[in-house]
Amino acid sequence: MSWGTDLWDQFENLDKHTQWGIDFLERYAKFVKERLEIEQTYAKQLRNLVKKYCPKRSKDDEPRFTSCLSFYAILNELNDYAGQREVVAEEMGHKVYGELMRYSQDLKAERKHHLQEGRKAQQYLDQCWKQMDNSKKKFERECREAEKSQIMFERLDNDINATKSEVEKAKSQLYLRTHMADESKNEYAAQLQTFNAEQWKHFNAAIPQIFKNLQDMDERRTVKLGETYRSFAEVERKVIPIISKCLEGMVTAAKNVDERKDSSIVVESFKSGFEPPGDFPFEDFSQNIQRTGSDGTIGTPKNDGSRPDPKHAIGKAKNKLWLFGKKPKLPPSIPPPPLPSFPHTHFQSPKFPSERIAQCLNEMRKVKSKIPSFRGSKRGAPNLEDLSHLPPEQRRKKLQQRIDELSRELQKEMDQRDALNKMKDVYEKNPQMGDPGSLQPKISETICNMEKLRSEIHKNETWLAEVEGGKQSTRSDRRSSTDVNHHAPHGRESPEGSYTDDHSQEHRSPPQPDPHEFDDEFDDDDPLPVIGHCKALYSFDGSNEGTLVMKEDEVLYVIEEDKGDGWTRVRKQSGEEGYVPTSYVEITMEKHSKGAVTYI
Repeated sequence: MSWGTDLWDQFENLDKHTQWGIDFLERYAKFVKERLEIEQTYAKQLRNLVKKYCPKRSKDDEPRFTSCLSFYAILNELNDYAGQREVVAEEMGHKVYGELMRYSQDLKAERKHHLQEGRKAQQYLDQCWKQMDNSKKKFERECREAEKSQIMFERLDNDINATKSEVEKAKSQLYLRTHMADESKNEYAAQLQTFNAEQWKHFNAAIPQIFKNLQDMDERRTVKLGETYRSFAEVERKVIPIISKCLEGMVTAAKNVDERKDSSIVVESFKSGFEPPGDFPFEDFSQNIQRTGSDGTIGTPKNDGSRPDPKHAIGKAKNKLWLFGKKPKLPPSIPPPPLPSFPHTHFQSPKFPSERIAQCLNEMRKVKSKIPSFRGSKRGAPNLEDLSHLPPEQRRKKLQQRIDELSRELQKEMDQRDALNKMKDVYEKNPQMGDPGSLQPKISETICNMEKLRSEIHKNETWLAEVEGGKQSTRSDRRSSTDVNHHAPHGRESPEGSYTDDHSQEHRSPPQPDPHEFDDEFDDDDPLPVIGHCKALYSFDGSNEGTLVMKEDEVLYVIEEDKGDGWTRVRKQSGEEGYVPTSYVEITMEKHSKGAVTYI
Protein backbone atom coordinates (compact mmCIF):
# COMPACT_ATOMS: atom_id res chain seq x y z
CA MET A 1 0.00 0.00 0.00
CA SER A 2 1.17 3.45 -0.89
CA TRP A 3 0.39 6.74 0.69
CA GLY A 4 0.65 8.46 -2.67
CA THR A 5 -2.18 6.54 -4.28
CA ASP A 6 -4.37 5.62 -1.35
CA LEU A 7 -3.98 8.84 0.63
CA TRP A 8 -3.74 11.35 -2.22
CA ASP A 9 -6.25 13.64 -0.55
CA GLN A 10 -4.99 13.27 3.09
CA PHE A 11 -2.21 15.82 3.09
CA GLU A 12 -3.26 17.40 6.39
CA ASN A 13 -3.65 14.05 8.15
CA LEU A 14 -0.27 12.90 6.92
CA ASP A 15 1.17 16.14 8.23
CA LYS A 16 -0.24 15.40 11.68
CA HIS A 17 0.82 11.75 11.59
CA THR A 18 4.45 12.47 10.74
CA GLN A 19 4.57 15.09 13.49
CA TRP A 20 3.20 12.54 15.96
CA GLY A 21 5.86 10.04 14.90
CA ILE A 22 8.66 12.49 15.62
CA ASP A 23 7.07 13.44 18.96
CA PHE A 24 6.88 9.75 19.91
CA LEU A 25 10.53 9.23 19.01
CA GLU A 26 11.54 12.20 21.19
CA ARG A 27 9.36 10.86 24.00
CA TYR A 28 11.20 7.56 23.89
CA ALA A 29 14.52 9.43 23.86
CA LYS A 30 13.39 11.28 26.99
CA PHE A 31 12.54 7.93 28.59
CA VAL A 32 16.05 6.64 27.82
CA LYS A 33 17.56 9.80 29.27
CA GLU A 34 15.66 9.43 32.52
CA ARG A 35 16.61 5.76 32.65
CA LEU A 36 20.32 6.50 32.28
CA GLU A 37 20.04 9.23 34.91
CA ILE A 38 18.57 6.61 37.25
CA GLU A 39 21.51 4.32 36.45
CA GLN A 40 23.98 7.12 37.12
CA THR A 41 22.32 7.99 40.42
CA TYR A 42 22.21 4.32 41.39
CA ALA A 43 25.87 3.84 40.59
CA LYS A 44 26.81 7.00 42.50
CA GLN A 45 24.83 5.91 45.55
CA LEU A 46 26.45 2.47 45.41
CA ARG A 47 29.91 4.01 45.27
CA ASN A 48 29.10 6.32 48.18
CA LEU A 49 27.83 3.32 50.13
CA VAL A 50 31.03 1.40 49.43
CA LYS A 51 33.14 4.42 50.38
CA LYS A 52 31.19 4.84 53.61
CA TYR A 53 31.80 1.28 54.75
CA CYS A 54 35.30 0.81 53.36
CA PRO A 55 38.05 0.83 56.01
CA LYS A 56 39.55 4.25 56.59
CA ARG A 57 42.52 2.96 58.57
CA SER A 58 45.79 1.60 57.26
CA LYS A 59 46.01 -2.02 56.27
CA ASP A 60 48.15 -2.82 59.32
CA ASP A 61 45.43 -1.59 61.65
CA GLU A 62 42.64 -3.46 59.92
CA PRO A 63 41.43 -6.72 61.45
CA ARG A 64 42.49 -9.86 59.62
CA PHE A 65 39.36 -11.86 60.38
CA THR A 66 37.93 -13.79 57.46
CA SER A 67 34.52 -12.26 58.09
CA CYS A 68 35.98 -8.75 57.74
CA LEU A 69 38.05 -9.67 54.69
CA SER A 70 35.00 -11.23 53.05
CA PHE A 71 32.96 -8.12 53.76
CA TYR A 72 35.67 -5.94 52.20
CA ALA A 73 35.74 -8.29 49.20
CA ILE A 74 31.97 -7.89 48.87
CA LEU A 75 32.44 -4.11 49.00
CA ASN A 76 34.99 -4.35 46.18
CA GLU A 77 32.65 -6.48 44.09
CA LEU A 78 29.83 -4.04 44.77
CA ASN A 79 32.10 -1.22 43.64
CA ASP A 80 32.73 -3.12 40.40
CA TYR A 81 28.99 -3.67 40.09
CA ALA A 82 28.49 0.09 40.40
CA GLY A 83 31.05 0.54 37.64
CA GLN A 84 28.99 -1.71 35.37
CA ARG A 85 25.89 0.38 36.09
CA GLU A 86 27.92 3.40 35.01
CA VAL A 87 28.86 1.55 31.83
CA VAL A 88 25.16 0.89 31.18
CA ALA A 89 24.37 4.57 31.65
CA GLU A 90 27.23 5.62 29.37
CA GLU A 91 26.28 3.18 26.61
CA MET A 92 22.62 4.21 26.80
CA GLY A 93 23.59 7.84 26.53
CA HIS A 94 25.88 7.27 23.58
CA LYS A 95 24.20 4.51 21.56
CA VAL A 96 20.53 5.14 22.31
CA TYR A 97 19.77 8.62 23.59
CA GLY A 98 22.36 10.44 21.53
CA GLU A 99 21.49 8.52 18.39
CA LEU A 100 17.77 9.18 18.86
CA MET A 101 18.27 12.89 19.31
CA ARG A 102 20.43 13.16 16.18
CA TYR A 103 17.95 11.13 14.19
CA SER A 104 15.08 13.25 15.46
CA GLN A 105 16.75 16.38 14.15
CA ASP A 106 17.27 14.73 10.75
CA LEU A 107 13.64 13.64 10.63
CA LYS A 108 12.41 17.12 11.40
CA ALA A 109 14.49 18.60 8.59
CA GLU A 110 13.40 15.92 6.09
CA ARG A 111 9.73 16.22 7.03
CA LYS A 112 9.87 19.97 6.67
CA HIS A 113 11.37 19.63 3.19
CA HIS A 114 8.71 17.16 1.98
CA LEU A 115 5.85 19.19 3.37
CA GLN A 116 7.20 22.32 1.76
CA GLU A 117 7.29 20.55 -1.61
CA GLY A 118 3.70 19.36 -1.14
CA ARG A 119 2.55 22.84 -0.24
CA LYS A 120 4.34 24.31 -3.25
CA ALA A 121 2.64 21.78 -5.57
CA GLN A 122 -0.71 22.56 -4.00
CA GLN A 123 -0.12 26.29 -4.35
CA TYR A 124 0.81 25.89 -8.04
CA LEU A 125 -2.34 23.86 -8.69
CA ASP A 126 -4.43 26.45 -6.91
CA GLN A 127 -2.84 29.15 -9.06
CA CYS A 128 -3.69 27.21 -12.21
CA TRP A 129 -7.24 26.80 -11.01
CA LYS A 130 -7.57 30.51 -10.35
CA GLN A 131 -6.31 31.35 -13.83
CA MET A 132 -8.77 28.92 -15.37
CA ASP A 133 -11.58 30.24 -13.20
CA ASN A 134 -10.79 33.83 -14.18
CA SER A 135 -10.82 32.97 -17.89
CA LYS A 136 -14.08 31.11 -17.38
CA LYS A 137 -15.70 34.10 -15.67
CA LYS A 138 -14.37 36.41 -18.39
CA PHE A 139 -15.81 34.15 -21.08
CA GLU A 140 -19.15 34.08 -19.29
CA ARG A 141 -19.16 37.86 -18.97
CA GLU A 142 -18.27 38.41 -22.63
CA CYS A 143 -21.01 35.99 -23.70
CA ARG A 144 -23.63 37.97 -21.73
CA GLU A 145 -22.40 41.22 -23.29
CA ALA A 146 -22.56 39.68 -26.74
CA GLU A 147 -26.14 38.52 -26.09
CA LYS A 148 -27.11 42.04 -25.02
CA SER A 149 -25.54 43.49 -28.17
CA GLN A 150 -27.42 40.98 -30.29
CA ILE A 151 -30.74 41.82 -28.65
CA MET A 152 -30.03 45.52 -29.09
CA PHE A 153 -29.14 45.03 -32.77
CA GLU A 154 -32.27 42.95 -33.43
CA ARG A 155 -34.52 45.51 -31.73
CA LEU A 156 -33.09 48.42 -33.76
CA ASP A 157 -33.16 46.40 -36.94
CA ASN A 158 -36.89 45.73 -36.52
CA ASP A 159 -37.64 49.28 -35.48
CA ILE A 160 -38.81 51.28 -38.49
CA ASN A 161 -38.13 54.50 -36.73
CA ALA A 162 -34.45 53.65 -36.15
CA THR A 163 -32.00 55.38 -38.38
CA LYS A 164 -29.47 53.56 -40.46
CA SER A 165 -26.55 54.90 -38.44
CA GLU A 166 -28.02 53.54 -35.26
CA VAL A 167 -28.51 50.16 -36.85
CA GLU A 168 -24.94 50.14 -38.18
CA LYS A 169 -23.58 51.12 -34.79
CA ALA A 170 -25.54 48.35 -33.09
CA LYS A 171 -24.31 45.92 -35.69
CA SER A 172 -20.68 46.86 -35.22
CA GLN A 173 -21.13 46.61 -31.42
CA LEU A 174 -22.58 43.11 -31.85
CA TYR A 175 -19.66 42.11 -34.03
CA LEU A 176 -17.17 43.43 -31.44
CA ARG A 177 -18.82 41.65 -28.53
CA THR A 178 -19.09 38.45 -30.51
CA HIS A 179 -15.39 38.63 -31.36
CA MET A 180 -14.46 39.26 -27.69
CA ALA A 181 -16.63 36.36 -26.60
CA ASP A 182 -14.85 34.09 -29.05
CA GLU A 183 -11.46 35.22 -27.74
CA SER A 184 -12.57 34.65 -24.17
CA LYS A 185 -13.79 31.24 -25.14
CA ASN A 186 -10.48 30.32 -26.68
CA GLU A 187 -8.61 31.61 -23.61
CA TYR A 188 -10.90 29.73 -21.25
CA ALA A 189 -10.44 26.55 -23.26
CA ALA A 190 -6.67 26.94 -23.11
CA GLN A 191 -6.65 27.64 -19.35
CA LEU A 192 -8.97 24.73 -18.76
CA GLN A 193 -6.70 22.42 -20.70
CA THR A 194 -3.65 23.67 -18.78
CA PHE A 195 -5.37 23.28 -15.42
CA ASN A 196 -6.48 19.74 -16.24
CA ALA A 197 -2.97 18.83 -17.22
CA GLU A 198 -1.47 20.34 -14.05
CA GLN A 199 -4.12 18.72 -11.89
CA TRP A 200 -3.40 15.32 -13.38
CA LYS A 201 0.29 15.88 -12.88
CA HIS A 202 -0.33 17.04 -9.33
CA PHE A 203 -2.42 14.08 -8.22
CA ASN A 204 -0.67 11.45 -10.27
CA ALA A 205 2.99 12.46 -10.03
CA ALA A 206 3.91 15.25 -7.58
CA ILE A 207 1.73 14.39 -4.61
CA PRO A 208 2.31 10.60 -4.80
CA GLN A 209 6.07 11.19 -4.86
CA ILE A 210 5.92 13.55 -1.91
CA PHE A 211 3.68 11.23 0.06
CA LYS A 212 5.93 8.31 -0.84
CA ASN A 213 8.90 10.22 0.60
CA LEU A 214 6.92 10.89 3.76
CA GLN A 215 6.01 7.22 3.93
CA ASP A 216 9.67 6.19 3.56
CA MET A 217 10.63 8.67 6.28
CA ASP A 218 8.02 7.34 8.66
CA GLU A 219 9.01 3.75 7.99
CA ARG A 220 12.67 4.58 8.62
CA ARG A 221 11.62 6.22 11.90
CA THR A 222 9.83 3.01 12.89
CA VAL A 223 12.87 0.91 11.97
CA LYS A 224 15.11 3.24 14.00
CA LEU A 225 12.89 2.85 17.03
CA GLY A 226 13.15 -0.92 16.73
CA GLU A 227 16.95 -0.71 16.50
CA THR A 228 17.16 1.52 19.57
CA TYR A 229 14.85 -0.85 21.45
CA ARG A 230 17.28 -3.64 20.65
CA SER A 231 20.30 -1.49 21.55
CA PHE A 232 18.62 -0.63 24.84
CA ALA A 233 18.44 -4.32 25.67
CA GLU A 234 21.91 -5.14 24.30
CA VAL A 235 23.50 -2.58 26.63
CA GLU A 236 22.07 -4.51 29.59
CA ARG A 237 23.00 -7.87 28.10
CA LYS A 238 26.66 -6.94 27.57
CA VAL A 239 27.25 -6.23 31.26
CA ILE A 240 25.41 -9.31 32.52
CA PRO A 241 28.56 -11.56 32.39
CA ILE A 242 30.61 -9.07 34.41
CA ILE A 243 27.75 -8.54 36.85
CA SER A 244 27.50 -12.31 37.19
CA LYS A 245 31.21 -12.44 38.01
CA CYS A 246 30.67 -9.76 40.67
CA LEU A 247 27.88 -11.79 42.19
CA GLU A 248 30.01 -14.94 42.02
CA GLY A 249 32.77 -13.03 43.78
CA MET A 250 30.34 -12.12 46.55
CA VAL A 251 29.33 -15.77 46.89
CA THR A 252 33.00 -16.80 46.98
CA ALA A 253 33.68 -14.19 49.66
CA ALA A 254 30.81 -15.60 51.68
CA LYS A 255 32.29 -19.10 51.36
CA ASN A 256 35.67 -17.86 52.56
CA VAL A 257 34.33 -17.03 56.01
CA ASP A 258 36.09 -19.43 58.39
CA GLU A 259 35.07 -19.31 62.03
CA ARG A 260 38.03 -21.40 63.21
CA LYS A 261 40.53 -19.20 61.45
CA ASP A 262 38.92 -16.14 63.04
CA SER A 263 39.21 -17.79 66.43
CA SER A 264 42.90 -18.51 65.84
CA ILE A 265 43.44 -14.89 64.79
CA VAL A 266 41.86 -13.74 68.04
CA VAL A 267 44.28 -15.96 69.94
CA GLU A 268 47.21 -14.67 67.89
CA SER A 269 46.18 -11.06 68.34
CA PHE A 270 45.58 -11.06 72.08
CA LYS A 271 47.87 -13.81 73.37
CA SER A 272 50.02 -12.22 76.08
CA GLY A 273 52.56 -15.01 76.54
CA PHE A 274 52.19 -15.05 80.31
CA GLU A 275 51.92 -18.30 82.20
CA PRO A 276 48.68 -18.91 84.12
CA PRO A 277 48.97 -18.01 87.80
CA GLY A 278 49.90 -20.82 90.16
CA ASP A 279 48.35 -21.77 93.45
CA PHE A 280 48.56 -19.18 96.20
CA PRO A 281 50.47 -20.44 99.26
CA PHE A 282 48.64 -21.08 102.49
CA GLU A 283 49.10 -18.26 105.01
CA ASP A 284 48.97 -19.62 108.54
CA PHE A 285 48.05 -16.83 110.94
CA SER A 286 47.75 -19.21 113.91
CA GLN A 287 51.49 -19.70 114.40
CA ASN A 288 51.60 -17.44 117.46
CA ILE A 289 48.70 -19.12 119.27
CA GLN A 290 49.85 -21.14 122.32
CA ARG A 291 48.49 -24.64 122.08
CA THR A 292 48.24 -27.35 124.81
CA GLY A 293 48.79 -31.00 124.43
CA SER A 294 45.14 -31.74 125.00
CA ASP A 295 43.94 -29.61 122.04
CA GLY A 296 42.09 -31.58 119.47
CA THR A 297 43.25 -29.34 116.67
CA ILE A 298 45.81 -30.49 114.19
CA GLY A 299 48.99 -28.52 114.74
CA THR A 300 51.51 -27.58 112.15
CA PRO A 301 54.57 -29.83 112.22
CA LYS A 302 57.69 -28.14 113.56
CA ASN A 303 61.14 -28.73 112.21
CA ASP A 304 63.94 -27.79 114.56
CA GLY A 305 67.48 -26.98 113.69
CA SER A 306 66.75 -25.07 110.49
CA ARG A 307 67.22 -21.37 110.24
CA PRO A 308 65.21 -19.75 107.42
CA ASP A 309 66.68 -17.07 105.23
CA PRO A 310 65.61 -13.59 106.44
CA LYS A 311 64.95 -12.66 102.84
CA HIS A 312 62.77 -15.70 102.22
CA ALA A 313 59.53 -13.90 103.02
CA ILE A 314 60.34 -11.01 100.73
CA GLY A 315 61.44 -13.34 97.96
CA LYS A 316 58.19 -15.22 98.16
CA ALA A 317 56.23 -12.04 98.05
CA LYS A 318 58.18 -10.94 94.99
CA ASN A 319 57.28 -14.15 93.20
CA LYS A 320 53.57 -13.34 93.32
CA LEU A 321 52.09 -12.90 89.87
CA TRP A 322 50.95 -9.55 88.65
CA LEU A 323 49.23 -8.59 85.42
CA PHE A 324 52.38 -7.93 83.36
CA GLY A 325 54.92 -9.92 85.28
CA LYS A 326 56.01 -7.46 88.02
CA LYS A 327 54.51 -5.29 90.69
CA PRO A 328 54.05 -1.55 90.43
CA LYS A 329 57.16 0.24 91.63
CA LEU A 330 57.63 2.89 94.28
CA PRO A 331 58.81 6.20 92.84
CA PRO A 332 62.32 7.08 93.94
CA SER A 333 61.18 10.55 94.98
CA ILE A 334 59.21 8.96 97.85
CA PRO A 335 61.58 6.88 99.96
CA PRO A 336 60.16 3.68 101.38
CA PRO A 337 59.00 3.91 104.96
CA PRO A 338 61.74 2.81 107.33
CA LEU A 339 61.37 -0.60 108.85
CA PRO A 340 61.75 -1.07 112.60
CA SER A 341 64.99 -2.76 113.52
CA PHE A 342 64.93 -3.97 117.10
CA PRO A 343 67.50 -6.39 118.47
CA HIS A 344 66.13 -9.85 119.05
CA THR A 345 66.99 -9.65 122.77
CA HIS A 346 64.47 -6.83 123.25
CA PHE A 347 61.48 -8.78 121.98
CA GLN A 348 59.23 -9.69 124.85
CA SER A 349 56.30 -10.67 122.64
CA PRO A 350 57.05 -12.53 119.39
CA LYS A 351 53.81 -11.33 117.83
CA PHE A 352 54.54 -7.62 117.70
CA PRO A 353 57.51 -7.47 115.34
CA SER A 354 55.97 -9.90 112.84
CA GLU A 355 52.76 -7.88 112.60
CA ARG A 356 54.69 -4.65 112.37
CA ILE A 357 56.86 -5.98 109.58
CA ALA A 358 53.85 -7.26 107.65
CA GLN A 359 52.09 -3.92 108.09
CA CYS A 360 55.11 -1.98 106.82
CA LEU A 361 55.53 -4.20 103.78
CA ASN A 362 51.83 -3.99 102.95
CA GLU A 363 51.96 -0.20 103.19
CA MET A 364 54.95 -0.15 100.84
CA ARG A 365 53.06 -2.18 98.26
CA LYS A 366 49.98 0.01 98.55
CA VAL A 367 52.04 3.14 97.97
CA LYS A 368 53.82 1.56 95.02
CA SER A 369 50.56 0.52 93.40
CA LYS A 370 48.94 3.93 93.76
CA ILE A 371 51.79 6.30 92.80
CA PRO A 372 53.30 6.23 89.29
CA SER A 373 56.98 5.44 88.90
CA PHE A 374 59.65 8.12 89.17
CA ARG A 375 60.64 7.64 85.55
CA GLY A 376 57.03 7.94 84.37
CA SER A 377 56.59 11.17 86.33
CA LYS A 378 59.74 12.54 84.75
CA ARG A 379 58.89 11.68 81.17
CA GLY A 380 55.22 12.61 81.32
CA ALA A 381 54.10 9.87 78.88
CA PRO A 382 55.36 6.26 78.72
CA ASN A 383 58.14 5.56 76.26
CA LEU A 384 56.58 3.27 73.67
CA GLU A 385 59.63 2.89 71.45
CA ASP A 386 60.54 -0.51 72.89
CA LEU A 387 56.87 -1.53 73.06
CA SER A 388 57.32 -2.49 76.68
CA HIS A 389 53.71 -1.57 77.37
CA LEU A 390 52.58 -4.62 75.37
CA PRO A 391 52.37 -8.20 76.62
CA PRO A 392 55.41 -10.34 75.72
CA GLU A 393 53.82 -12.22 72.83
CA GLN A 394 52.37 -9.08 71.23
CA ARG A 395 55.61 -7.22 71.85
CA ARG A 396 57.57 -9.99 70.14
CA LYS A 397 55.34 -9.84 67.06
CA LYS A 398 55.50 -6.06 66.80
CA LEU A 399 59.26 -6.05 67.21
CA GLN A 400 59.63 -8.74 64.55
CA GLN A 401 57.47 -6.71 62.15
CA ARG A 402 59.54 -3.61 62.85
CA ILE A 403 62.78 -5.53 62.24
CA ASP A 404 61.43 -6.82 58.92
CA GLU A 405 60.44 -3.30 57.81
CA LEU A 406 63.82 -1.89 58.82
CA SER A 407 65.56 -4.72 56.97
CA ARG A 408 63.64 -3.89 53.80
CA GLU A 409 64.56 -0.22 54.13
CA LEU A 410 68.20 -1.18 54.73
CA GLN A 411 68.17 -3.31 51.59
CA LYS A 412 66.84 -0.35 49.60
CA GLU A 413 69.60 1.88 50.95
CA MET A 414 72.19 -0.75 50.09
CA ASP A 415 70.84 -1.01 46.54
CA GLN A 416 70.96 2.76 46.25
CA ARG A 417 74.55 2.80 47.52
CA ASP A 418 75.59 0.17 44.98
CA ALA A 419 73.90 2.09 42.19
CA LEU A 420 75.64 5.31 43.21
CA ASN A 421 79.00 3.56 43.37
CA LYS A 422 78.48 2.14 39.89
CA MET A 423 77.53 5.58 38.61
CA LYS A 424 80.62 7.03 40.29
CA ASP A 425 82.81 4.44 38.57
CA VAL A 426 81.24 5.32 35.22
CA TYR A 427 81.89 9.02 35.85
CA GLU A 428 85.50 8.30 36.81
CA LYS A 429 86.05 6.33 33.62
CA ASN A 430 84.14 8.87 31.48
CA PRO A 431 84.51 12.35 33.01
CA GLN A 432 82.49 13.92 30.22
CA MET A 433 79.39 12.15 31.54
CA GLY A 434 79.52 13.82 34.95
CA ASP A 435 81.53 14.82 37.97
CA PRO A 436 82.24 11.88 40.33
CA GLY A 437 82.60 14.26 43.26
CA SER A 438 78.99 15.37 42.90
CA LEU A 439 77.85 11.89 43.96
CA GLN A 440 79.95 11.73 47.10
CA PRO A 441 77.47 13.69 49.33
CA LYS A 442 74.68 11.38 48.27
CA ILE A 443 76.81 8.30 48.90
CA SER A 444 77.78 9.60 52.34
CA GLU A 445 74.14 10.30 53.15
CA THR A 446 73.18 6.80 52.05
CA ILE A 447 75.90 5.24 54.18
CA CYS A 448 74.78 7.33 57.16
CA ASN A 449 71.20 6.14 56.64
CA MET A 450 72.45 2.56 56.48
CA GLU A 451 74.29 2.96 59.78
CA LYS A 452 71.18 4.42 61.39
CA LEU A 453 69.06 1.56 60.11
CA ARG A 454 71.59 -1.02 61.31
CA SER A 455 71.59 0.64 64.71
CA GLU A 456 67.79 0.55 64.82
CA ILE A 457 67.78 -3.10 63.75
CA HIS A 458 70.33 -3.99 66.41
CA LYS A 459 68.36 -2.15 69.06
CA ASN A 460 65.13 -3.90 68.11
CA GLU A 461 66.88 -7.26 67.92
CA THR A 462 68.19 -6.64 71.43
CA TRP A 463 64.67 -5.93 72.64
CA LEU A 464 63.43 -9.01 70.83
CA ALA A 465 66.12 -11.14 72.48
CA GLU A 466 65.10 -9.69 75.84
CA VAL A 467 61.49 -10.64 75.20
CA GLU A 468 62.37 -14.19 74.19
CA GLY A 469 64.87 -14.58 77.04
CA GLY A 470 62.41 -13.09 79.54
CA LYS A 471 59.75 -15.51 78.38
CA GLN A 472 62.03 -18.48 79.04
CA SER A 473 63.17 -17.10 82.40
CA THR A 474 59.55 -16.49 83.41
CA ARG A 475 58.73 -20.12 82.70
CA SER A 476 61.76 -21.34 84.68
CA ASP A 477 60.85 -19.04 87.58
CA ARG A 478 57.33 -20.38 87.47
CA ARG A 479 58.58 -23.92 87.68
CA SER A 480 60.99 -23.15 90.51
CA SER A 481 58.30 -21.25 92.43
CA THR A 482 55.89 -24.12 92.01
CA ASP A 483 58.52 -26.55 93.22
CA VAL A 484 59.16 -24.46 96.32
CA ASN A 485 55.46 -24.29 97.12
CA HIS A 486 55.06 -28.01 96.65
CA HIS A 487 58.09 -28.94 98.74
CA ALA A 488 57.08 -26.86 101.77
CA PRO A 489 53.50 -27.86 102.50
CA HIS A 490 54.01 -28.54 106.21
CA GLY A 491 55.83 -25.42 107.30
CA ARG A 492 54.45 -22.45 109.16
CA GLU A 493 53.67 -19.42 107.09
CA SER A 494 55.14 -16.05 107.88
CA PRO A 495 53.02 -12.85 107.73
CA GLU A 496 54.26 -12.34 104.15
CA GLY A 497 52.95 -15.68 102.98
CA SER A 498 56.29 -17.60 103.02
CA TYR A 499 56.67 -20.80 104.95
CA THR A 500 59.13 -21.35 107.77
CA ASP A 501 60.04 -24.46 109.68
CA ASP A 502 61.59 -22.79 112.73
CA HIS A 503 59.31 -20.99 115.10
CA SER A 504 62.32 -19.67 116.96
CA GLN A 505 62.43 -17.16 114.14
CA GLU A 506 59.81 -15.26 116.04
CA HIS A 507 62.45 -14.23 118.57
CA ARG A 508 65.02 -13.16 116.00
CA SER A 509 65.35 -9.83 114.21
CA PRO A 510 62.57 -9.14 111.69
CA PRO A 511 63.22 -10.03 108.06
CA GLN A 512 64.71 -7.12 106.14
CA PRO A 513 63.35 -6.27 102.70
CA ASP A 514 65.56 -6.84 99.71
CA PRO A 515 67.51 -3.62 99.15
CA HIS A 516 67.49 -4.31 95.40
CA GLU A 517 63.72 -4.72 95.21
CA PHE A 518 63.28 -1.35 93.49
CA ASP A 519 66.47 -1.38 91.46
CA ASP A 520 64.74 -2.98 88.50
CA GLU A 521 62.90 0.32 88.05
CA PHE A 522 65.99 1.58 86.24
CA ASP A 523 67.20 -1.74 84.80
CA ASP A 524 64.19 -2.45 82.58
CA ASP A 525 65.23 -0.49 79.49
CA ASP A 526 68.31 -0.14 77.37
CA PRO A 527 70.70 2.74 78.17
CA LEU A 528 69.37 6.02 76.86
CA PRO A 529 71.50 7.92 74.31
CA VAL A 530 73.64 10.84 75.48
CA ILE A 531 72.10 14.17 74.50
CA GLY A 532 74.57 16.48 76.26
CA HIS A 533 76.87 16.89 79.21
CA CYS A 534 76.85 18.86 82.42
CA LYS A 535 79.18 20.10 85.15
CA ALA A 536 78.25 19.89 88.82
CA LEU A 537 78.12 23.32 90.43
CA TYR A 538 77.49 21.88 93.88
CA SER A 539 77.78 18.55 95.59
CA PHE A 540 74.69 16.37 95.93
CA ASP A 541 74.41 13.46 98.36
CA GLY A 542 71.72 11.52 96.45
CA SER A 543 70.08 10.19 99.58
CA ASN A 544 66.71 9.43 97.92
CA GLU A 545 66.13 6.31 95.86
CA GLY A 546 66.75 6.96 92.15
CA THR A 547 68.99 9.98 92.68
CA LEU A 548 72.71 10.06 91.96
CA VAL A 549 75.58 11.17 94.16
CA MET A 550 77.79 13.78 92.54
CA LYS A 551 80.72 15.91 93.59
CA GLU A 552 81.40 19.54 92.80
CA ASP A 553 82.99 20.13 89.35
CA GLU A 554 82.25 16.53 88.33
CA VAL A 555 81.39 16.13 84.62
CA LEU A 556 78.37 13.93 83.84
CA TYR A 557 76.51 12.86 80.70
CA VAL A 558 72.95 14.13 80.21
CA ILE A 559 70.59 11.38 79.01
CA GLU A 560 67.21 12.99 79.74
CA GLU A 561 66.21 16.65 79.93
CA ASP A 562 64.36 18.36 82.72
CA LYS A 563 60.61 17.91 82.10
CA GLY A 564 59.68 20.88 84.25
CA ASP A 565 59.91 19.28 87.68
CA GLY A 566 63.48 20.39 88.48
CA TRP A 567 65.22 17.02 87.91
CA THR A 568 67.64 15.99 85.15
CA ARG A 569 68.68 12.42 84.46
CA VAL A 570 72.45 11.95 84.07
CA ARG A 571 74.98 9.16 83.76
CA LYS A 572 78.45 8.85 85.21
CA GLN A 573 81.41 7.62 83.20
CA SER A 574 81.18 4.41 85.20
CA GLY A 575 77.68 3.83 83.76
CA GLU A 576 75.71 4.63 86.91
CA GLU A 577 72.51 6.61 86.19
CA GLY A 578 70.19 8.69 88.30
CA TYR A 579 68.50 12.06 88.75
CA VAL A 580 70.15 15.24 90.02
CA PRO A 581 68.64 18.71 90.67
CA THR A 582 68.74 20.81 87.52
CA SER A 583 69.76 23.88 89.50
CA TYR A 584 72.88 22.06 90.75
CA VAL A 585 74.42 21.57 87.30
CA GLU A 586 75.45 23.56 84.25
CA ILE A 587 74.07 21.76 81.17
CA THR A 588 75.32 21.95 77.60
CA MET A 589 73.22 20.13 75.01
CA GLU A 590 74.75 18.51 71.94
CA LYS A 591 74.23 20.19 68.57
CA HIS A 592 72.48 17.21 67.06
CA SER A 593 69.83 17.14 69.80
CA LYS A 594 68.06 20.44 70.30
CA GLY A 595 70.80 22.96 69.83
CA ALA A 596 73.50 24.04 72.24
CA VAL A 597 71.61 25.31 75.26
CA THR A 598 73.17 26.05 78.64
CA TYR A 599 71.20 25.88 81.89
CA ILE A 600 72.63 27.56 84.99
